[in-house]
Amino acid sequence: MITRKNNFIIKTSIVCAILCFVNFSFGQDIEPRRWNPLPLKTNVLAVGYANTSGDILFDPLLQAEDVTVKVNSIVASYIRPFKIGNKAARFDVVIPFVNATWKGLLNGVPASARRDGFSDPRIRLSVNLTGAPASTGKELQEYLVSHPVNTTIGVSLAVTLPLGQYFEEKLINLGQNQFVFRPQVGFVHNWRKWSYELTGSVSFFSKNPNFSSGQDKTLDPVFALQTHLIKTFKPRYWASVSLAYGLGGQSVVNRQPNNDDRGDVQYGLAFGFPLLKKQGMKVFYIHSETVKDVGSNLNVLGLGWSVLF
Repeated sequence: MITRKNNFIIKTSIVCAILCFVNFSFGQDIEPRRWNPLPLKTNVLAVGYANTSGDILFDPLLQAEDVTVKVNSIVASYIRPFKIGNKAARFDVVIPFVNATWKGLLNGVPASARRDGFSDPRIRLSVNLTGAPASTGKELQEYLVSHPVNTTIGVSLAVTLPLGQYFEEKLINLGQNQFVFRPQVGFVHNWRKWSYELTGSVSFFSKNPNFSSGQDKTLDPVFALQTHLIKTFKPRYWASVSLAYGLGGQSVVNRQPNNDDRGDVQYGLAFGFPLLKKQGMKVFYIHSETVKDVGSNLNVLGLGWSVLF
């Protein structure tokens, strides 16, 4: 017999696993060309759309079966390069808007949930410690011509702000109601028309003190690694193959671990090309697959538009 307490534990475990999907969408993003230097005195505005669909897998004891998710996301971002000393740096902000629907069986009964609204925005500060110095467009072009083989090492700190849609009385929300701090270290080696990138990160989560009517929820750190091989065919035409892995993120509610840590492998393909002189497009596909008994198997297809001004 399922008591009220057990039923709450089941629902809590289910929603924590569902929220890992939101974390995947906007936390464990695959970013080829992440550390490319940008000319000083420029701005980059980008808008992207992504369609995500797939299955969410639960421990059989949770009695949640055949759970699927469909998400339409629109993401706006802004990047401003600047310099710290002679180092190339940048500041960026990302604002996502999400339409998501979950469907499945809970205790054998059909159930669904739909959410529309803003998810948590993210701000990030990045600094390239080596590689091309902070430069204007002409100076940067001259550096790349004179250094066809070069290496860049960069560091960054991203902060996800708890400003997304969140209702304390609901178990499923688009916002997490907690800060996420994500330091990154990246390595890029360029040799003529090829580039290899490797980026490692760890995400730390603050406490959510208003999870499901006043419960306390935290997440263990998430460790992630992503790598990319990129080929430039001619100026502004490029393609990438990506691989990423994330591990961790166990949820803890009222100091009670849920044993729901994740292990996800992601594969990605992307192709970028110019539209006009200062505009570009990117088409991408990402597949995420869990390597554990619980998690999610997702497919993401999207495109992005950017303008430099």
